[in-house]
Amino acid sequence: MNEAMGEGASDKPGQILHWNFFIGGHLSASVPVRLVERTTTGQLVWMKTGTPMWRSALPHGTHLRDIAPHERPAEGYPVVADRWPMGNALFYQPTGAAHSVLWLFGRRQKFRGWYVNLERRVHHGDDIDIADHELDLNVAPDRTWQWKDEQSFAEKTGHPAYWTAEEAAAIRTEGDTVARLAEAGTFPFDGSWCDFRPPPAWTTPPRPPHPRRSIL
Repeated sequence: MNEAMGEGASDKPGQILHWNFFIGGHLSASVPVRLVERTTTGQLVWMKTGTPMWRSALPHGTHLRDIAPHERPAEGYPVVADRWPMGNALFYQPTGAAHSVLWLFGRRQKFRGWYVNLERRVHHGDDIDIADHELDLNVAPDRTWQWKDEQSFAEKTGHPAYWTAEEAAAIRTEGDTVARLAEAGTFPFDGSWCDFRPPPAWTTPPRPPHPRRSIL
């Protein structure tokens, strides 16, 4: 179960938090984000493209999800300074849920659709630790949707670094539940926040402190 969001932290909009993304127990990326809103039902955070970040230094052309845990250094790969290469995104992280919903924005802040990341999320003060569940959903602006990474999700099922068959069923059920929200056009797929613009005073956050390389 997720811990209380931002325990020990303030709820001030613009506050810098650290989004730490782990795959199979090891860090993939650590990116500073800004708090947009926090309520008892969840929080919204803003991630800006080009933000200074840390990422795992991997063999050229590889992704951490494609490297078997037994082939990785026990303490995780070293990290290197980089910048967030993906587009701008607004993350909704509902309290107690095993997913986040992202509003994706392209050039000139044009809304491109939603992305549902299935995950286990734990909050430690200003740190938002994400244990990725591999299986995700792409949701188009017209709310049609499709699964993403089904094969790699199935391949990881049963591995001790990932999830059991029973946990895999719960992960897929979580995705099905969110898909039903998209089909119904209910929040967060009701058209709200699609025109979000960060306040002009929000500068690009600085690179966060040197992160942990393995999840707690």
